[in-house]
Amino acid sequence: MTSVGLWLWPSVVTLVVATYRIGEPLLGRDELTSWDMSGRSTGQVLATVQHVDGVLGAYYLILHGWTSLFGDSATALRMPSALAMAGAAACVALIGQRLFGRRAGVAGGVLFALVPGVSRFAHEARPYGLVMLAVALAALLLLRALDRPDSPWRWAGYALGLAAVGLFHLLALTCLIGHLVLMALRARRERRAWWGFCLAVLVGLASLVPVVLLGRAQTVRQIWWIAKPTAWSLIDIWPQVFYTAPCAGTMILLAMVACRQRRDAVVFCAVSAVAPVLLIWAVSHGDISYFYFRYMLFTLPAFAVLAGAGLAAATRSRPALASVFAALAVLTAQEQASMREQFGHYWPGGPDFAAAAQTIQKYYVPGDAVAYPRREEEAISLGVRYYLPRALKLRDVFLAQSPTERNDLAATECPEPARCLRDEKRIWLVVRGNETDPLNALTAYQSAALRAHYTLSGVERPSGLAVALLVRTS
Repeated sequence: MTSVGLWLWPSVVTLVVATYRIGEPLLGRDELTSWDMSGRSTGQVLATVQHVDGVLGAYYLILHGWTSLFGDSATALRMPSALAMAGAAACVALIGQRLFGRRAGVAGGVLFALVPGVSRFAHEARPYGLVMLAVALAALLLLRALDRPDSPWRWAGYALGLAAVGLFHLLALTCLIGHLVLMALRARRERRAWWGFCLAVLVGLASLVPVVLLGRAQTVRQIWWIAKPTAWSLIDIWPQVFYTAPCAGTMILLAMVACRQRRDAVVFCAVSAVAPVLLIWAVSHGDISYFYFRYMLFTLPAFAVLAGAGLAAATRSRPALASVFAALAVLTAQEQASMREQFGHYWPGGPDFAAAAQTIQKYYVPGDAVAYPRREEEAISLGVRYYLPRALKLRDVFLAQSPTERNDLAATECPEPARCLRDEKRIWLVVRGNETDPLNALTAYQSAALRAHYTLSGVERPSGLAVALLVRTS
């Protein structure tokens, strides 16, 4: 296999698996936020991240530019993640080749492609794919810098790689634990290497100071909902990261087989895969918990490199390698299929925003308005707006100031609902659940304002939602 084939085949396999039915699942709640932010101007994005989602500003700017070129279909929104996963697979193969040999590199790259967690978040219009690419690329750039520690350009590349890691997810900077261990093992007495490493880390981290300050100020608002982890969480996290327990067990077993390989390489990969999780677990027992499986996805490339080394050591022929790949594909087939279904990004029976939008579009009459329960924040509003034709405009009757106007993700509600109505003849009401009377999902004041002038004409109930038409009576 040529040097190009070494990274090309894992990258192609990852891209093929990642893009298969990529546009079919309904956009998830966080993905709808990504869509909303991508439609704002650069100035609006920068203004918004000063109040919320400051740690995701770089991703939103990239997505804004991407959708300006390729549109905002579900496939277009998710494609940056899929391409990033393909790039991460290439990095996994190149790292594996450097540390354990060519066969190990190819095996690691293909194993990475077959992990359900990789496919799932290649289908997610969020930055997790870019985080994995940045972490894998930073590790590869560090290995290249250690080959020529007197090259300032290689250390500059590593500094940029670290900056990219932090720009896409600050918690992923815990990958530095593995980098420090590698430096200790590879460059104990090489002062040039240590000087280059320390300077690169300093420059990379210094460039992230604004993001760190924003993230620190917004932490409570952003992740207040994450529970503090227990001791069991250290075990339970792996089936979540890999997205299936059988895959997690297989990859961990293969990683253990690699323990007899080069000591420094094994230690580097093992520390990179496990130490960040342990550190985040420990820190999460303070005032704020950060222990959420999506935040640990960046450890998958290190696991894949180590598992690839174990697989290469345990098999001596291409047919044997292929049979392991096939077995893993069969083992994870159910999870791979389920994540590509309509509600693959929700729970079964989740909110069908597309069906709600189709109902409104089918019976729409010019002049119609709409109402949403703002207690659901912007999820319902964004979901329905995304799946409605862009030319179909509905005035949100209880909206005083939109999230875009506020440079935020939350809207401001009209303080006096009765005064916000403008004699609309028909108002669509979209709420969650299966309320017998959908008006009960609104606040008391909103419900009273509508009941005073409107009557319920009909209700349709797509999965997880109720879409009601209110017709004016007085």
